[in-house]
Amino acid sequence: MIEPVRRVAIHGGGDLDHGDANRGDGDAERDLRDGDAERDLRDAVETNGGLLTDPADADVVVAVGERALSAAARGDGSAPVLPIGTGRFAVPHRVGAAAVEALLDGRGRSWDHPLLTVTVGDREPVGTALFDVTLLTKEPARISEYGVSFPAGRTSTFRGDAVVVATPLGSDGYAGAAEGPTLEPGTGLSVVPVAPFTTRPDAWVVPDRVTLSVERDEEPVSVVLDDRRRGTVPPYEPIVVAATGRIEIVSVPTTDAPE
Repeated sequence: MIEPVRRVAIHGGGDLDHGDANRGDGDAERDLRDGDAERDLRDAVETNGGLLTDPADADVVVAVGERALSAAARGDGSAPVLPIGTGRFAVPHRVGAAAVEALLDGRGRSWDHPLLTVTVGDREPVGTALFDVTLLTKEPARISEYGVSFPAGRTSTFRGDAVVVATPLGSDGYAGAAEGPTLEPGTGLSVVPVAPFTTRPDAWVVPDRVTLSVERDEEPVSVVLDDRRRGTVPPYEPIVVAATGRIEIVSVPTTDAPE
């Protein structure tokens, strides 16, 4: 159990565009819903004797939407984070106020979740991701060839639309839509080909590290961290995706998050 908290930061931002997809009317509706949720959560903090503050000074950060959760994970603060919105480990919007009350009373649990760092060749890291890291062609409706190198030395290559490495939080997003496994906390990372050109596609689970590569130089390939494009990657260079950090995720009795 976590200790009762008093200083709470509310962080909004909407949901991620998994796989760098285009946003539509449904996304705009979710953004409006998240805005209403933020107001309700602020009211719940003040009604139950809490103090609204900035993330850097908070005892806990309440992140409304996947984009807010991703941003909170990349921030400078070390406070645990309670996700509000969609996903297996998030508190539904309809009980967000009750979840805040539970946090203020100390009725919550926390668990560690990996943060992924991406390094291309011998360069500086290109950034961090909480949900997933994706390699995909810069232009839509194009394919490339990707390589996967595992810590024990085994390798695999395939042609396809993309390849995604997902954490437990991200395993039911873009990776899940590509028929990857759903991961529980502490089980590792999934590595999932997207629309591979094979009748028997593989997907893998690795403990905390995998090396990707682009095995063709015909189409530019982008690297996407959560839903943020961070430029293109050169062919044949190692792209190391590793769990090098941790974020503390909070669950309360109103969620289905792990005990």
